[in-house]
Amino acid sequence: MVDPLTRWQRRLSLALVALVASVGIATAGLAAGGVTPQQVIATFEQNFGVHSGQRRNHIKGSCASGSFVANANARQYSRSPIFSGQPVPVVARFSLAGGNPKAPDTARSPRGLGLQFKPRGAGVVNMALINTPVFGAATPESFHGNLIATRPDPATGKPDPDTVKAFRASHPDTKPQAAFLAANNPVASYTSSSYYSLHAFRFLNSANRSQLVRWAFVPQDGERRLSDEELKAAPANFLEQRLLERTQQGPVKWDLVLTLGRPGDVDNDPSVAWPEDRKTVTVGTLTLSGASPQKGGACEAVAFDPLVLGDGIVATNDPVLQFRSGSYAISYDRRNRGV
Repeated sequence: MVDPLTRWQRRLSLALVALVASVGIATAGLAAGGVTPQQVIATFEQNFGVHSGQRRNHIKGSCASGSFVANANARQYSRSPIFSGQPVPVVARFSLAGGNPKAPDTARSPRGLGLQFKPRGAGVVNMALINTPVFGAATPESFHGNLIATRPDPATGKPDPDTVKAFRASHPDTKPQAAFLAANNPVASYTSSSYYSLHAFRFLNSANRSQLVRWAFVPQDGERRLSDEELKAAPANFLEQRLLERTQQGPVKWDLVLTLGRPGDVDNDPSVAWPEDRKTVTVGTLTLSGASPQKGGACEAVAFDPLVLGDGIVATNDPVLQFRSGSYAISYDRRNRGV
């Protein structure tokens, strides 16, 4: 297979993941409840099997590419080079949550969007988003427990409903996302969905002023979900084809909308939504002009670790956010080695 990345891009990607691995593995034993990235990855493999050379989570995906341009509002909040106002090249990856490469596109699970920004003269900036406004766990321990509780029963191929019910009753942080997925049909297209940062971050501007934020990419095409009739009739695989068709028709755009946190807002629990009255500010536009299947695509080799941020964007102490680097590094290492 021809390597989709140039030589310098591959070196950069490997260097970043090596750094992430050294940090993530070194701190693995400090995770909440003693849960380690190794344990989480092992549970994904137990739940979904090992698919050599592929991601352990969000395994089914498609690539896209384009650019991001910030507007004049952005620099008020962050000095990050992605907010320079100049076009910043972007590699994107759309995906389904979970480790089943044959998961149907009608599944009531989150859709993911990984973004890697490549500002000129600066390091890359990553974002890893999903299309539910809250995450399904407040801690790595709870996330891992939910993975175990939702493990498919070999006899039925589905999780045991009594086990799931009991776990959620004892872990209320897992309920909001599950309720959202139950109440909202899957999206009709990757391009007709909003995608959320989930975690809180701190933006630093040129005066070093800090602002707590969450963000979302909101589609200019508008949001659209499958109707009940469409959900019943939809084939197992339609999201990639619709993505390819839509980008062939012309560029697809999302507005980057910041939600500004206030003192006292939760900054360490992605399962909790902020109050709806928080101020929002549009700070730029993401434009995707091309798409391709994942195999051999520009996104295939990228690890969209959301802690690769650069200057002007600072991670909070959210335990789930802090946990992700180690898991991403292990998954990347295994698929890079073809295991």
